[in-house]
Amino acid sequence: MKKLKFVVEKHRDGYVAYPLGLKGAVVGEGDSYESALADAKSAAAFHIESFGKEAFDDQDEVMEAFVTEASLTTG
Repeated sequence: MKKLKFVVEKHRDGYVAYPLGLKGAVVGEGDSYESALADAKSAAAFHIESFGKEAFDDQDEVMEAFVTEASLTTG
């Protein structure tokens, strides 16, 4: 069993979740944090079943994930 880290974002119209450390696009969505995470976990499991070891981005395992806000200037 491999543990993955998931990012869950809250938007006006619901939640979006996605795993870190997988190749390709794997996304889940839902009306709640829990349902988006469950959807993303299911999608990640299917992705791993479909692609096996090739699903993982083994270049660099994600140790921690942080969310921060930064101001940008545009030219």
